Amino acid sequence: MANQPPYRIKTISQYHRILDLPKPEHPLISVIDLASFKQATISEPITLIYDFYCISLKRNINFKQKYGQQQYDFDEGIMSFIAPGQVFGIDIDEDSTLKPTGWMLLIHPDFLWNTPLAQKINQFEYFDYSVHEALCLSQKEESIINGVIQNIEQEYHSNIDKLSQGIIIAQLEVLLNYSERFYQRQFITRKISNHKILESLEHILNEYFDKGDLIKNGLPGVNYISEKLNVSPNYLRSLLKTLTGLNTQQHIHEKLIQKAKEKLSTTDLSISEIAYALGFEHSQSFSKLFKTKTNLSPLEFRQSFN
Repeated sequence: MANQPPYRIKTISQYHRILDLPKPEHPLISVIDLASFKQATISEPITLIYDFYCISLKRNINFKQKYGQQQYDFDEGIMSFIAPGQVFGIDIDEDSTLKPTGWMLLIHPDFLWNTPLAQKINQFEYFDYSVHEALCLSQKEESIINGVIQNIEQEYHSNIDKLSQGIIIAQLEVLLNYSERFYQRQFITRKISNHKILESLEHILNEYFDKGDLIKNGLPGVNYISEKLNVSPNYLRSLLKTLTGLNTQQHIHEKLIQKAKEKLSTTDLSISEIAYALGFEHSQSFSKLFKTKTNLSPLEFRQSFN
């Protein structure tokens, strides 16, 4: 799969043809019942790119979906979100005998054109989460989401009129907002795994600062931290913001200030030497950040210990 270029699916009609489904009733939006999904059409691992949004709730699917090296088995009812242009892979599980259920909602960006949602949809960060960061719904949440999908499906199956698009857009926004709420709930309720991420974050930052990598490489970046934790940058940002009130960059700065306070209070190093040890080319930049975070200059903080 790595040696083959991704297969691009440009339109929803093309997607229907690939799955040997009836022509979509609307060229820019479609709800596909996964019970009609003809999985035999995918005979080997492939890499795909959609030119449209794909929101799905899948259960008992006989394939494994991958972003990069991350893989997730769709053996439970979970929601996933794919934005136009994202690259992902599909690998068939030939041994599966489970009957697939669920749905896929396909929305072409042209359907959102000239509506407020065309811009707002980019603010929903879960479209950039990795596949193993999918949304696991409770039974009650799944019922709510399915109700919204039924409303969308019913509307575009009806006679299309000048109000149809607005009604569907409104329902789609409801769907996205509910998904945002349920993700916030998932961040909170998955305490064990999420607190392990927090513990690992603390360990990674301590190790980075203690090894002296700051002088050579500067502060660790968000992407570096995300790769070490094996989560996507946006997922980590949302998780940390929900659990701690701070995003990833702020956690990095908090660790920096903690290390700076240690050096200011336990060593005789000059402010410039401390700034250099913490990866700053100019001591003024260090002093400015320190004062922003503590309301004291580094010198004022040091003097408070004397």
